[in-house]
Amino acid sequence: AGDGDCGHTHARAARAIQEWLCAQPPPAAPAQLLSALADLLLEKMGGSSGVLYGLFLTAAARPLLHRSDLPTWAEAMDAGIEAMQRYGGAAPGDRTMLDSLCAAAQALHSLRSPSAELLPVLATAVQSAEAAAEATRTMEAGAGRASYISSAQLLQPDPGAVAAAAVLRAVLEGLQ
Repeated sequence: AGDGDCGHTHARAARAIQEWLCAQPPPAAPAQLLSALADLLLEKMGGSSGVLYGLFLTAAARPLLHRSDLPTWAEAMDAGIEAMQRYGGAAPGDRTMLDSLCAAAQALHSLRSPSAELLPVLATAVQSAEAAAEATRTMEAGAGRASYISSAQLLQPDPGAVAAAAVLRAVLEGLQ
């Protein structure tokens, strides 16, 4: 979809993160970690995805400056999505990474419950993101590079939505 560079862009980001982690320990504080990742992706990832992930992580870091409890992580996800929507102009249903991220965010709202347990909620969020990514297969592209292509040629799920779901799956697997 689009110009076909989504996989290359995400691979470049993954390599940059691996090199960064080998060179130094990551910041322990969540806000500093997300801010450092934002800077890294803005510098190394490239493409509109790099900018959008950078915006997402920068905004997500703000709620985590003073608290990092589970409800604040749900707030951070919402803040990141809001920044992406404000600056990127896409919305859920436009066949973009936001479809996956918004589906995950809805599931993460369960973190606001006093009895919430991180791993089960995150597992549900990942499943929601993966289902939303698959659902983009039949969507008309309303934003992003795929919006320049005839919907008859868009036979696969949106690559950005699939990649966002894969990132969330990696976070879950890392925490498990």
